[in-house]
Amino acid sequence: MKTFPTIREVAKTGLLTEYALRMMLKSDNPPPHIKINKKILINYPLFVEWLDRRSKKGE
Repeated sequence: MKTFPTIREVAKTGLLTEYALRMMLKSDNPPPHIKINKKILINYPLFVEWLDRRSKKGE
């Protein structure tokens, strides 16, 4: 997996759907990402850690 995949590439891993990722990005506590023009790139290693922390909190 690339360090900064697109939303679609992360969704292809089966971890979450593209819709779920887009909804998370609109939330008050979005996953680690960068936006270049209209393209959103997810910092995948930090994203996995972010999900792990959230799951431990029960969010």
